[in-house]
Amino acid sequence: MIKHFISLEWKSLFRSASFGKSIAIKILMVFLAIYFMATFLILGFALFAILKKTFPTEDPFLVLNGILFYWILTDLMMRFFLQKLPVMSVKPLLTLPIKKSKMVHFVLGKSALSFFNFLPFFAVIPFGFMLVANDYEPSKVITWIFLMIVVTLIINFLNFIIESLSAETELSFLPLIAFTAILFGLNYFNIVSFSSLISNFFISVTENPLFVLIPMALLGALYYYNFKILRKKLYLDNSLKTKNQEVKTSDLAWTKRFGDIAPFMQLDLKLIWRNKRPRSSVFILVIGLLYGLFFYPQPMYRDLVWIYGFIGIFVTGIFLINFGQFIPAWDSGYYKMLMSQNLKYEQYLRSKFVLMIMSVIIMFVLSIPYVYFGWKILLAHFAAAVYNVGVNSHVILFAGSYNRKKIDLTQRAAFNYQGTGAVQWLLGIPLMLLPVAIFVVFYLLINFEAGVASLIACGLLGIAFHQKIMNLITKKYLASKYIMIDAFSQDN
Repeated sequence: MIKHFISLEWKSLFRSASFGKSIAIKILMVFLAIYFMATFLILGFALFAILKKTFPTEDPFLVLNGILFYWILTDLMMRFFLQKLPVMSVKPLLTLPIKKSKMVHFVLGKSALSFFNFLPFFAVIPFGFMLVANDYEPSKVITWIFLMIVVTLIINFLNFIIESLSAETELSFLPLIAFTAILFGLNYFNIVSFSSLISNFFISVTENPLFVLIPMALLGALYYYNFKILRKKLYLDNSLKTKNQEVKTSDLAWTKRFGDIAPFMQLDLKLIWRNKRPRSSVFILVIGLLYGLFFYPQPMYRDLVWIYGFIGIFVTGIFLINFGQFIPAWDSGYYKMLMSQNLKYEQYLRSKFVLMIMSVIIMFVLSIPYVYFGWKILLAHFAAAVYNVGVNSHVILFAGSYNRKKIDLTQRAAFNYQGTGAVQWLLGIPLMLLPVAIFVVFYLLINFEAGVASLIACGLLGIAFHQKIMNLITKKYLASKYIMIDAFSQDN
């Protein structure tokens, strides 16, 4: 049965509508994986000598065990933000005579083979070799390596439990960050020395290997709890259940002044306000607006005038970038129905464009108080806003015609990478790097005013040719219409 599951996974990879883009990302990830493996391998062989040189009067093995507490916290945080439980399209299998337990065991077993679980051992095993080479008892070293494997798997399954418990809440990462900060603070101020507790436990296990049964029992309990959580969800009825909640209605009458695109704007505004994932675009506006406070008050950044262009693009275009990069995937749940209606695609795209332009104008107005730090900042923000309106808005709409991944609007927003593909990763180049490069070149070759003028000129050109550009973008969407319908009908 496991062989059959692997065959299905392999076929789903190559038959996916986003296969071409997914394979490109996977190749890039392979190169990154090789880089990190090589880095950890070198670190593993060099770590003993580094610790010996840094702490000449202490045992390197004891020193490393003393910092394992920080490794556990860091690993858990990294996994929460980056590692997701492997997915498997099980709905077609639920009508077949296949035991649900086998499907759950396959998914959990697949998670144990995660790169996050293998990476630490490119440092741990070489460090173990160095311990043996420096006359440490091989039996103790092997026990220590085995314990590290068990602890890594404990972190793996603990992460999935935390994710499942926090999946229904927005800003779900805040409790974990708060809890981690509390543990770090208690250890740092020596109120409770978790470093010593964990170090002593590791030493005790190496002295008496029978103690390894304690973390193994904890690992078994976490695996079983994950098994129960997943098995409860393996019912066709789960996909039919709906949440009954009171919906606050609004006529959004002010949108009617935009004419024939008003219905689409109302649809987008309701979509943003009623769903977790797109609603994050509104909350992120606050983060984007305050972004400049990380730089402008600092004396070290006041002389780096070229950075004003980057901050201006980010502050005024935060909604444009965060919301626009997933056009039209926001509508993927009902895209087929939408495209079957008697509507003009140009109106559909123009409503998205107007919404993004309104956000740029609002963000520029709200960022005017930054003039407190200097008039150059206000001028750079204005130039960046014009560039976002004339150039970036068109770039992000054009890139949307290559989106092929469906988005579940009900999923949590924080660190959710669903719908993210090659398009989203590559968009950063034209959206952020290109305007900054233009600004920096004219600033260095001439002066600050020339850099500002260059951004404004590019933006005005985009505004002047807006209708022609929109016609080209509309044609591209129409050419990709049925490809996107097919792609959005698939599960990622």
